Amino acid sequence: MTSWQWVRVIAGTFILLSLGFGIPGSPIFISQGWLGFTAFIGINLLQSGITRWCLMESLLRRFGVHGE
Repeated sequence: MTSWQWVRVIAGTFILLSLGFGIPGSPIFISQGWLGFTAFIGINLLQSGITRWCLMESLLRRFGVHGE
C-alpha cells in the first residue's frame, strides 16, 4: 500500500476506536473525552486536504513506506 492509503487506514481506525471509547452506549466506552480525539483527527484530515501536507504521511515515509 502507498503512504496515502496507510494514512486513510490509520485515520479510519483511530476514528472508529475513539468513537467506541467515547460513546456511552459502546461496549468499550471509557470516557466522552475520547470524542475530542475524533475531532482532532477530523481537523487534521481537513487541514491536509487544504494544505496538501500531512504529518502522518511524512512520518510513514520516514519509516520507509513509499508514496505513489
